[in-house]
Amino acid sequence: MSKTKLALDVVTDLRNLAGSIETLVFALESNQTDSAASVEKKEAKENKEPKKTTQPQKAKLPTLEDVRAKLAALSQDGKQAQVKELITSFGAKKLSDIPVEKYPELLEEAGKLG
Repeated sequence: MSKTKLALDVVTDLRNLAGSIETLVFALESNQTDSAASVEKKEAKENKEPKKTTQPQKAKLPTLEDVRAKLAALSQDGKQAQVKELITSFGAKKLSDIPVEKYPELLEEAGKLG
Protein backbone atom coordinates (compact mmCIF):
# COMPACT_ATOMS: atom_id res chain seq x y z
CA MET A 1 0.00 0.00 0.00
CA SER A 2 1.42 3.37 -0.97
CA LYS A 3 2.01 6.21 1.43
CA THR A 4 -0.45 8.34 -0.53
CA LYS A 5 -3.18 5.74 -0.13
CA LEU A 6 -2.47 5.51 3.59
CA ALA A 7 -2.60 9.30 3.90
CA LEU A 8 -5.95 9.39 2.06
CA ASP A 9 -7.29 6.69 4.38
CA VAL A 10 -6.26 8.78 7.40
CA VAL A 11 -8.02 11.83 5.91
CA THR A 12 -11.19 9.80 5.38
CA ASP A 13 -11.04 8.44 8.91
CA LEU A 14 -10.55 11.95 10.33
CA ARG A 15 -13.55 13.24 8.38
CA ASN A 16 -15.67 10.38 9.69
CA LEU A 17 -14.46 11.08 13.22
CA ALA A 18 -15.29 14.78 12.83
CA GLY A 19 -18.78 13.88 11.66
CA SER A 20 -19.28 11.56 14.61
CA ILE A 21 -18.08 14.21 17.05
CA GLU A 22 -20.39 16.78 15.47
CA THR A 23 -23.33 14.38 15.80
CA LEU A 24 -22.44 13.80 19.44
CA VAL A 25 -22.34 17.55 20.07
CA PHE A 26 -25.74 17.94 18.37
CA ALA A 27 -27.14 15.21 20.59
CA LEU A 28 -25.68 16.75 23.74
CA GLU A 29 -27.02 20.20 22.79
CA SER A 30 -30.40 18.63 22.12
CA ASN A 31 -30.44 17.12 25.61
CA GLN A 32 -29.59 20.52 27.11
CA THR A 33 -32.35 22.13 25.07
CA ASP A 34 -34.80 19.48 26.27
CA SER A 35 -33.85 20.26 29.87
CA ALA A 36 -34.32 23.98 29.24
CA ALA A 37 -37.72 23.30 27.69
CA SER A 38 -38.86 21.37 30.77
CA VAL A 39 -37.76 24.26 32.99
CA GLU A 40 -39.74 26.68 30.81
CA LYS A 41 -42.83 24.47 31.05
CA LYS A 42 -42.51 24.32 34.83
CA GLU A 43 -42.20 28.12 35.03
CA ALA A 44 -45.22 28.54 32.77
CA LYS A 45 -47.29 26.29 35.04
CA GLU A 46 -46.20 28.25 38.09
CA ASN A 47 -47.06 31.56 36.45
CA LYS A 48 -50.27 30.14 34.95
CA GLU A 49 -49.91 32.63 32.12
CA PRO A 50 -49.41 30.78 28.83
CA LYS A 51 -47.54 32.66 26.16
CA LYS A 52 -50.27 32.65 23.54
CA THR A 53 -48.56 35.10 21.20
CA THR A 54 -45.49 32.93 20.68
CA GLN A 55 -47.07 29.46 20.68
CA PRO A 56 -48.88 29.64 17.32
CA GLN A 57 -45.73 30.88 15.61
CA LYS A 58 -43.61 28.13 17.15
CA ALA A 59 -46.11 25.51 16.06
CA LYS A 60 -45.62 26.55 12.43
CA LEU A 61 -41.82 26.73 12.55
CA PRO A 62 -39.52 23.72 12.80
CA THR A 63 -37.63 23.46 16.07
CA LEU A 64 -33.90 23.59 16.53
CA GLU A 65 -34.01 19.87 17.28
CA ASP A 66 -35.74 19.17 13.94
CA VAL A 67 -33.11 21.09 12.02
CA ARG A 68 -30.27 19.62 14.05
CA ALA A 69 -31.54 16.08 13.42
CA LYS A 70 -31.72 16.65 9.66
CA LEU A 71 -28.23 18.18 9.53
CA ALA A 72 -26.81 15.44 11.76
CA ALA A 73 -28.23 12.81 9.41
CA LEU A 74 -26.59 14.53 6.45
CA SER A 75 -23.30 14.71 8.36
CA GLN A 76 -23.54 11.00 9.10
CA ASP A 77 -23.95 10.41 5.36
CA GLY A 78 -20.55 12.02 4.77
CA LYS A 79 -21.82 15.50 3.89
CA GLN A 80 -20.14 17.39 6.71
CA ALA A 81 -18.58 19.93 4.36
CA GLN A 82 -21.90 20.64 2.63
CA VAL A 83 -23.66 21.03 5.99
CA LYS A 84 -21.00 23.49 7.15
CA GLU A 85 -21.31 25.43 3.88
CA LEU A 86 -25.09 25.49 4.29
CA ILE A 87 -24.81 26.93 7.80
CA THR A 88 -22.32 29.57 6.69
CA SER A 89 -24.52 30.46 3.71
CA PHE A 90 -27.03 31.72 6.27
CA GLY A 91 -24.35 34.02 7.70
CA ALA A 92 -23.72 31.91 10.79
CA LYS A 93 -20.78 30.04 12.25
CA LYS A 94 -22.97 27.48 14.00
CA LEU A 95 -26.53 26.26 13.76
CA SER A 96 -27.70 28.00 16.92
CA ASP A 97 -26.68 31.37 15.38
CA ILE A 98 -29.35 31.01 12.68
CA PRO A 99 -32.66 32.75 13.51
CA VAL A 100 -35.66 30.45 14.05
CA GLU A 101 -37.50 32.21 11.22
CA LYS A 102 -34.91 30.85 8.77
CA TYR A 103 -35.36 27.18 9.80
CA PRO A 104 -37.92 26.34 7.08
CA GLU A 105 -35.60 27.72 4.41
CA LEU A 106 -32.64 25.91 5.98
CA LEU A 107 -34.53 22.61 5.99
CA GLU A 108 -35.53 23.14 2.37
CA GLU A 109 -31.90 23.68 1.37
CA ALA A 110 -30.80 20.69 3.48
CA GLY A 111 -33.38 18.56 1.68
CA LYS A 112 -31.68 19.41 -1.60
CA LEU A 113 -28.41 18.00 -0.22
CA GLY A 114 -30.00 14.70 0.75
